[in-house]
Amino acid sequence: MGRYEVAPTRTNLMKLKGDLEFANEGYALLEQKREILIVELKRFTARAVEAQKKADEELAHAYGALKEAELASGISGASSAARAVNVEPEISLRERRVMGVSIPAVKLDLRDNLPYYGPQSTSVWTDEAVVRFKNALTAIAALAESRISVIRLAREIQKTVRRVNALEKVFIPDYEETIDYVEDSLEESDREAFFILKLVKDRLEARRR
Repeated sequence: MGRYEVAPTRTNLMKLKGDLEFANEGYALLEQKREILIVELKRFTARAVEAQKKADEELAHAYGALKEAELASGISGASSAARAVNVEPEISLRERRVMGVSIPAVKLDLRDNLPYYGPQSTSVWTDEAVVRFKNALTAIAALAESRISVIRLAREIQKTVRRVNALEKVFIPDYEETIDYVEDSLEESDREAFFILKLVKDRLEARRR
């Protein structure tokens, strides 16, 4: 709304005051939303840091076990065993909303189709590598869930901050300044009307004398 682009009437003054009250209520709600989103962002950021650490650890263990399996069975034997592994991942997604933001919940189920391979050409490290890589996949799913949540919350915070700033620095000051302008104009009109009425009254009284 541009400042002063309204006729200085009492009807417009009442409307402007109502609009200003609505804008202030919206500003307060957006501030609350921003604070709640920041709390949620901090929580999911901490979760993402832990998930990243867990995924890194699980991958490190998995590749360590794979290296031991290659040493024990040879690279070709480990590769042959890897091709025989039959694990079917099933990913299900659910969502919940936090202040209008869709937060994902990722569930990973790994269905084993045993046996993968015979024991003759493999070692205990081959089995260990399979277990470790399955654990790594689960950790990566948890990492994806937390990182997507962080990204969505951060984007919503940015949008909310822009709206808060627009209300605080543009719309609310414009309404306040326009209200001041209308009130000043109405007061000036009242003074002019009072002066004219007084002038008319004085002239009428002068004629009666």
